[in-house]
Amino acid sequence: MRLGFKEILEISKPRIVVLLVITAVTSMYAASKLVEGAIELDYWAYLHIIIAGALASAGSSALNHYYDRDIDRKMGRTSARPIPSGRMSASSVLMYGLLVSCISVIYGYFALNAASAFFIALGIFSYVIIYTVWLKRLNTSNIVIGGIAGSAAAWAGWSAATGSMDVLGFLIGFLVFVWTPSHFWCLAMKIKDEYARANVPMLPVVIGMQQTSKYILVNTIILLPYSLMLYMFGMGVIYMIIAAASGGLMLAYHYKLTKQPTSEFAWKAYKVTAPYLTIIFMAIALDAAFHIRI
Repeated sequence: MRLGFKEILEISKPRIVVLLVITAVTSMYAASKLVEGAIELDYWAYLHIIIAGALASAGSSALNHYYDRDIDRKMGRTSARPIPSGRMSASSVLMYGLLVSCISVIYGYFALNAASAFFIALGIFSYVIIYTVWLKRLNTSNIVIGGIAGSAAAWAGWSAATGSMDVLGFLIGFLVFVWTPSHFWCLAMKIKDEYARANVPMLPVVIGMQQTSKYILVNTIILLPYSLMLYMFGMGVIYMIIAAASGGLMLAYHYKLTKQPTSEFAWKAYKVTAPYLTIIFMAIALDAAFHIRI
């Protein structure tokens, strides 16, 4: 057993860390520009949200590794992870996850504010307790409800700049929740057989590939107008153009997925869906910087 940098990085899921930090930082920046009375942000403020967000994501990801260590052994995609491969002990991962998660909330409270710390804690709780421990092995709604963890990152960033939560900030964060099912169900279609071996009731395992592709399409049909609706609550033209283009591309691929509900095409759809969140939150920041409404 060892606790090297490579193993720590692996259990922290760095790609998720980067995605959630981008979500939090862009939300924080947008709030500072769009909300009257928001604080003037300096480099320290951004550094604080990056540190708190990265720690929260890394800690909750490690706890996910710890809890899923039994089913990870049964899936090819996860069997080489540090715990099932024997490179780290389960107790070490548990201690790391708990410590880093607690530090993230405490750091957020003192370096940012109480509201931001609350949403950081909500994100950890949603991912670890609601998704990983409760729903993942119980119900096909697992990833739908678990998507609130991603929303919490945006809410943490928004409230870091404002000290509270308003309607626009809530709706921007909720955009992550609406996007999550389309994104993750595409991945679940790709690795359906692995989830079946591990007895995890992901949607394609329970209702099949064809029906899941229809659920994905319906979810994206909801996502596109939802994203455009944000104009009514204060977003501008730049955001609208990017949201329409990126959402339209997702919709086209997910329509094609219903005609070709295979694991191969699901993987193509997944690769189109994956960058959406980064694109849309960069669009939110860009829109806040050059705010144009007609």
